[in-house]
Amino acid sequence: QVHLVESGGGSVQAGGSLRLSCAASGYTIRRGCMGWFRQAPGKEREAVATINNLNSNTNYADSVKGRFTASQDNAENTLYLQMNGLKPEDTAVYYCAAKDPQFGYIGRWCPAAAEYNYWGQGTQVTVSS
Repeated sequence: QVHLVESGGGSVQAGGSLRLSCAASGYTIRRGCMGWFRQAPGKEREAVATINNLNSNTNYADSVKGRFTASQDNAENTLYLQMNGLKPEDTAVYYCAAKDPQFGYIGRWCPAAAEYNYWGQGTQVTVSS
């Protein structure tokens, strides 16, 4: 059984930093795509950062480029999201997710959220102005 468990969320002031972690069990994260997504109240879930382990492509939402960095420790089977320069508009529940290649083709870039197979429970990030 696959489990993805996020941690590291919290409340910070604008300009602050947080580091999110996503520990995986029952699944090897280097197999396919790993992604960070977020959902703010009243808004649709959006991709924040994705890592395609098939070709090492990492992609970021325009709104977080230069501020957020996604990485993973394959030995620890853990995904990370370093968030610097946080803004109030970054407030959301952050989820990690895995797209397993055995359940569908992965191209040059990781797919949209709907095609991911495994999801964590989410961690709240709140940024105050």
